[in-house]
Amino acid sequence: MGYVKVAEVDALQPGEKKVFPVQGKTILLVNLDGEFFALDNKCPHLGGSLVEGNLDGATLSCPRHGARFDVRSGKNVGSAKIAFIQMKVADAKKFPVKIEGKDILVELA
Repeated sequence: MGYVKVAEVDALQPGEKKVFPVQGKTILLVNLDGEFFALDNKCPHLGGSLVEGNLDGATLSCPRHGARFDVRSGKNVGSAKIAFIQMKVADAKKFPVKIEGKDILVELA
């Protein structure tokens, strides 16, 4: 599939996150101090919308059950909780990002 334009760099300020629909997917873009990262917006635990979660530095938490992900790698850095039960959660799907001029391109393959 290759790289596709998702947004322009001025669409997100540092510390901001937004979702963009692209070719049937919902891509979450995060701007960390001018560096951009892309994840599938759907939490791998129970499908929560990650854009609605709290971003603390490079860690994004799912609003449903608190699973936490490093937006730079998609790696799970904190299990989900339902009531007092902790559950293991898979990593979030990460997409490669590159910048060309003012365009943010994401590889969807």
